Amino acid sequence: MHYVMTLIWTLILVSMLNYVVSAVINVPFVLSNGLIMGVVAAIFIFVIDAILPKVPKNAHH
Repeated sequence: MHYVMTLIWTLILVSMLNYVVSAVINVPFVLSNGLIMGVVAAIFIFVIDAILPKVPKNAHH
């Protein structure tokens, strides 16, 4: 479920960013570009999550 929600939120946020940027620079909005960038960003997030070490919740310094 963690991966599904991450993918959904990434697709939503990247598509919104794509819409705003395309409106600002006055180019046509293409949803497929935002979806492709969203999937790439989600994969990048999953890789970063796998690389970073897991810290136990009860570990205090």
